[in-house]
Amino acid sequence: MSLVRWKVFSVAMFLAISTMTLSVVKAQDAQPMNEITLGNGTAVSGGSADGMAAGGDGAVAIDDGGTATISSAGTAGPEAVAFDGTYIWVAMQFSNTVTRVRVKDSVVSGTFTVGKRPVALLYAASGIWVANLLSNNVTKLDPATGAVLGTYAAGDGPGGLAFDGTNIWVANRTGNNVTKLSRTGGNLGTFAVGKRPMGLAYAGGSIWVANNFGKTATRLSTAGAVLGTYPVGRGAFGVAAQGENVWITNYFDKTVTKLRAADGVNLGTFKVGDGAAGIAFDGTNMWIVCNGDSTLMKVSPSSGTVLATYATGKGPFSVAFDGARVWVPNFASNSVSTTAAN
Repeated sequence: MSLVRWKVFSVAMFLAISTMTLSVVKAQDAQPMNEITLGNGTAVSGGSADGMAAGGDGAVAIDDGGTATISSAGTAGPEAVAFDGTYIWVAMQFSNTVTRVRVKDSVVSGTFTVGKRPVALLYAASGIWVANLLSNNVTKLDPATGAVLGTYAAGDGPGGLAFDGTNIWVANRTGNNVTKLSRTGGNLGTFAVGKRPMGLAYAGGSIWVANNFGKTATRLSTAGAVLGTYPVGRGAFGVAAQGENVWITNYFDKTVTKLRAADGVNLGTFKVGDGAAGIAFDGTNMWIVCNGDSTLMKVSPSSGTVLATYATGKGPFSVAFDGARVWVPNFASNSVSTTAAN
């Protein structure tokens, strides 16, 4: 089986090749995690019925398939993850489904059809929200049954989601903008940000956007006004709120940047692993997924020190916290890894 190689390619090389091989290097000191197989993502119950990240130097890395033909036999591409209080939900990108895992016993408890190429998940406003990259829309599911509660138009290439306590925000990767939706799916406006917005988070009363091509983060008011644009690293990817701060992963720089949420002042840039992607805060520590190393790192939010490193499955992109454990979907392994947070 040929797997995706999570490395950096030049644009010319990316366009010239159609099949890539994944090479995963795991940290020597990585601690093990429990791994749960998700299957092939075939929908069995409920529901109705661009893709490359790039740095500022013309480099690209795959996170959602892109336009290349990817040999990923046997994987449905588990990419995004969210927790609803009972279940962990995983977006299975290549099968156009989401799968849920019951947290109390790690039992896979249903797979549900959504739109084309689901790449982002959010639990908010009594629903599981799914960003469908190639459908240009967002699906809202009933967490209890998996039934579709609504499908709502977004922008071009929706691939990031956040909640401000009232409304849903959608990052449109190809459109270079974000769309604001009401909790019932009404379109409340679309607002320009930087190039290829990826991750989103609500922090310090603002919406923060990681601009993957621009090496910047944009801060928006909840009315959609641009309050500032701040330099970060190459391949800005994930965003997480941590008290009065916001953290942004830099995929190509193997770093994470800490900004003050009130005004964007840079409070430090810290080394992590290769392909820093998803990030979450558990109330005590930051958790950062390193896609190129297939590792998960626990990081001190005060010092930026790596406190522990865990071995995940192959090619992870995101991480979620359930109140006790962290969960990582493994894009090239058709599994989800989990470990206790403390």
